[in-house]
Amino acid sequence: MSERWTPHATVATLVEHQGRFLMVEEISAGEAVFNQPAGHVEANETLIEAACRETLEETGWRVRPTALLGLYTYTSPSNGVTYHRYCFIAEGIEAVAGAELDEGIIGPRWMDIDELRQCQRLRSPMVLTCVEDYLAGKRFPLDIIVEHP
Repeated sequence: MSERWTPHATVATLVEHQGRFLMVEEISAGEAVFNQPAGHVEANETLIEAACRETLEETGWRVRPTALLGLYTYTSPSNGVTYHRYCFIAEGIEAVAGAELDEGIIGPRWMDIDELRQCQRLRSPMVLTCVEDYLAGKRFPLDIIVEHP
């Protein structure tokens, strides 16, 4: 019997302010890389709750999701894991002074599209794809997501 394929359910948050995007500089596989605030959905948590929690834990920013940007899949060549990313567009509400960030997080960084396009240290191709989709105007209403209790 073959092993069951189990993709990882993740969320990411795209926050833009005056042409700059809230990114996270973090350590992955021993290297500093850039990503949107992102992470795994936890048990008994909605996708929106997960996006808000991960953004706060990784950047110290409280956010309010306003739309779903899209659903993205990626299989990492480094570990063979397939990630299903629900990427949300959110507005930044406030930076929480003294917020304790997750282990492995170097800190939040605001980057413009040119910096992202030139960056050689993006955690995955999904990072730039999400920003490009946002700039292209892709948006889906949050009520497209139906989560049964």
